Amino acid sequence: MTIDITRIEDTAAALLTRREYERFAFYGRVSTEDQQDPVASRNWQVTRATGLIEPIGGIIVAEFFDIGLSRSLPWKRRPNAARLLDALADPNRGFDAVVIGEPQRAFYGNQYSLTMPVFSHYGVGLWVPEVGGAIDPESEAHDLIMSVFGGMSKGERTRVKIRVRTAMTSQAKIEGRFLGGRPPYGYRLADAGPHPNPGKAADGRRLHKLEPDPTTAPVVRRIFAMYLANNGYFAIAEALTRDSVPSPSAADPARNPHRTGEGWANSAVKNILSNPRYTGRQVWNKQRKDEVLLDVNDVALGYETRMRWNDKGSWVWSDTIAHPPLVTVNDFELVQTIMAASGRGRTGTQQRKVRRHYVLRGLMLCGLCGRKMQSHQAHETAYYRCRYPNEYALANHVQHPRNVYVAEQDIVPALDNWLLKAFAPHRLTETIRRLHAAQPNAGPGTIAPEIIAANKIIAACDTKLLQYRAVADAGGDPATVAAWMTEVNAKRAAAIAQRDTASAQDQAPRHLSEDDIRRLVGGLDVMRNTLRDAHSEDKGNVYRELRLALTYNPGENKISVEAKPDADYCGVTVRVRGGT
Repeated sequence: MTIDITRIEDTAAALLTRREYERFAFYGRVSTEDQQDPVASRNWQVTRATGLIEPIGGIIVAEFFDIGLSRSLPWKRRPNAARLLDALADPNRGFDAVVIGEPQRAFYGNQYSLTMPVFSHYGVGLWVPEVGGAIDPESEAHDLIMSVFGGMSKGERTRVKIRVRTAMTSQAKIEGRFLGGRPPYGYRLADAGPHPNPGKAADGRRLHKLEPDPTTAPVVRRIFAMYLANNGYFAIAEALTRDSVPSPSAADPARNPHRTGEGWANSAVKNILSNPRYTGRQVWNKQRKDEVLLDVNDVALGYETRMRWNDKGSWVWSDTIAHPPLVTVNDFELVQTIMAASGRGRTGTQQRKVRRHYVLRGLMLCGLCGRKMQSHQAHETAYYRCRYPNEYALANHVQHPRNVYVAEQDIVPALDNWLLKAFAPHRLTETIRRLHAAQPNAGPGTIAPEIIAANKIIAACDTKLLQYRAVADAGGDPATVAAWMTEVNAKRAAAIAQRDTASAQDQAPRHLSEDDIRRLVGGLDVMRNTLRDAHSEDKGNVYRELRLALTYNPGENKISVEAKPDADYCGVTVRVRGGT
């Protein structure tokens, strides 16, 4: 038998080259909730990942790094993690494996068990330092290790939340410390000295406290005095508006860009009368953040955070006076007694809530003032109404009927009929064409200049790093090469952070092709089937998936409907019955 030595040598050289230059994608994540530096965090995670793959000659050819996102978010809801999952399915992805610098940054709870099968399906390896290399999907030990790290990640987040809440409770109760947020109307922030933490004090951090605002504090005192003189919310609001007293939103327009500031609202007067901080006490924990499942039937989608009010029994009061009071304790308690007595015979402090489902809740807008219309039930019929003049004391500043209303039963059938026709199979081509033509003229593939500039810097840095690696392999001075690479890596990390920031801020809609839109609306056939015989709650979910916005024009008894699935637009006007 004749052995072809040349062929064996060529094959060995090819295998060696492939081994020495195995291509990796890097994934990392940093949360900015505790003021972490994204550049520094990215650098040490890359350093850990590089140290793992360098012994086999591996190089990082692609990066996916999420900034400012909680670890509790599933991978599909993290932009760069989702891009990585999409890249796994691409045969021309340009990398053979993925390396992670720290699994606790990447996986939370059971996320590893939900993600690893995707890697295995596409034949992409996953490398982590904790197992010393590639994870073996068939290894019980590796599976146990990664599950433990997911549990530790979840436990760490839980412990941090408990520690922070306990610390803030003691700071508010014992020290009466101002814990951040906007000051109540009538107060402004004042310096309270250096931060008690030596490290933060060395960085120039200082504490703050509340002090009376010379402009708005007298208004608060006037509101309490008027209420104790038997004036109602609306009478107080009307008097303040007539006297051109700035409302809370007008006094601080920078923090209230969503409000017009035209006049005082009844709710603003009521909230001031209900705020115990005007007695000089610090009050904390009036609200909480609850994590609510996006879909109880699909826990893997994770949670969303919602702000909810706590019962008054859960509020934390400071033991002593923390800032100058604007009203006396006796006056405040008397106001609360009067307000409770105005509750129309309620025997408890908790208002009874009746759960009624409104199909178009949050989707209806008033064409006169642009505000969202309230859901309302009358004679067992669902209505949507706008009571702008009844809620805002405008002192005749705005021409608006006291009540604008429209019945739900006059909207939903016409709306369903349009949706069923617009996305019917035989009309889908025409609908897609209209959607494509209605897009903003942003041009295909429009990219912000900041992103283009950052990508050029990153590409130049990648080229330099490869050159420096070649110099090191050729016997160059290790210290000199290391200094070069450190400088270039820092520049590259800064460019990545700049690109990610620009990407997050770039809200320009992407110009979609007709094929893109066809794929987008392909799932709408399921929505059509849902609309035919769906319950009202299911219909409401469909309308929200389509991102509907309905504007009622009472003078014409018409409703203009906009559907914006993703970044696209389509519209229709339907005639309804309504009242003014």
